[in-house]
Amino acid sequence: MKILVVEDNQGMQRMLERTLKKAGYQVVIASRGDAAIDLVRQETFFAVVSDLRLPGGDGLSVLREAKKADERTVTIIITAYGSIEIAVQAMKDGADDFLTKPFDTNLLLLQLKKGHDRYLMRNENTLLRQSISDASVMPHIIGKSKPFIDSLNQVRQVGPLDSTVLLLGESGTGKEVFARAVHALSTRNSRQFVAINCAAIPHDLLENELFGHERGAYTGADRRKPGKLELADGGTVFLDEIGDMDPVLQAKVLRFLQEKRFERVGSNATLSVNVRVIAATNQNLHELVKTGRFREDLYYRLSVFPIVIPPLRDRRDDIPLLVDYFVELLRRDFKKNLTIHTDTMEQLIQYDWPGNVRELQNCLERAAILTLNGLILPVHVAVNPVRDVHPQDLMQLNLEGPMSEVVEKARHVIERQMITNSLKRNNWNKSQTARDLDVNYKTLLTKMKQHGIE
Repeated sequence: MKILVVEDNQGMQRMLERTLKKAGYQVVIASRGDAAIDLVRQETFFAVVSDLRLPGGDGLSVLREAKKADERTVTIIITAYGSIEIAVQAMKDGADDFLTKPFDTNLLLLQLKKGHDRYLMRNENTLLRQSISDASVMPHIIGKSKPFIDSLNQVRQVGPLDSTVLLLGESGTGKEVFARAVHALSTRNSRQFVAINCAAIPHDLLENELFGHERGAYTGADRRKPGKLELADGGTVFLDEIGDMDPVLQAKVLRFLQEKRFERVGSNATLSVNVRVIAATNQNLHELVKTGRFREDLYYRLSVFPIVIPPLRDRRDDIPLLVDYFVELLRRDFKKNLTIHTDTMEQLIQYDWPGNVRELQNCLERAAILTLNGLILPVHVAVNPVRDVHPQDLMQLNLEGPMSEVVEKARHVIERQMITNSLKRNNWNKSQTARDLDVNYKTLLTKMKQHGIE
């Protein structure tokens, strides 16, 4: 971490530089107040250790400018002219500590250690204010189906490593939950997890969000602002919906992934951070690469370890577990004694959930609001179990022969699927099923016999 030492006495400069470098800090020296002010405007320092009386200004001016440039900066004033009044004024101006010469260098190192803890806290407070991540709403990872367990085992394999991970899956499958699991299993789990939705931020603002900006970079930029990558130093950055990122910005992200270095908007100074990157998308990146909408080199850089998260329709065994979990949360939130009717559970299991786990959660919340006595009935969930017939449903058809025969075979598959789904939805009530399918009762019985539906 970089520290600016502002001291005009060369002997004190050498002593401080030697002490701080031995403790593992990078040290930049300034002998004048005005030179120090120029430096804090141009570069980022973890801490500024400044003498009070300086040529070209004073330590309090340096302190104020350092805090103005970056409020996280730890500031320590040192002086041979100690007094209560000066110490009080320094603290009012934002100084974190005040040392009177001569001082024990171990005391300075101790104050810097405490300052480092405050620095990390200020990072976390900034993240909290900007609502980057909220662990309190992070749901548990719930599932026992084989496709889900296979994906979870991959998370367990890669989590403790530092490899880049690419999470693939439809919207609502829980990609951010998986990203948080990777972070929790890593050696970085005591540091920040910073999530950025690349689709939710306009392209012209996303670069600023990632890399930050310098004061004066554009109209209204009245102070330096660190970007999310800088705030996540030592932790994990989650780039959600990266397939929506503008190609121009993709090049800058690629450079960052290769070098772990970047420049703030409006600055030529290069910064370096140590973060792990997890990316996610609901799009087919192969197709985006083919059409030129996504850089091939960035794709290969991101997909070191791809994990596919299965949609909810491919893990129906997990639906009862998820329903029980969400209903228990709703019991506490709504203070209602909620229960799921068996017909409702069956309806939820049969539905295809195009919005996946997120849609299921929203559906149950709506049902909890609608029920008056706490019993969630099929009418409260309002989902239609009849699913679209996908091409794979017809894959086993023999397509040889006259067209009329092949079309008749396809019609047979579709009819049987629609009748079966409607019967299940209507609790095998044939009269209601006939009305649901808009056919008369006799036609329904004939079709059931033709399709072998008992």
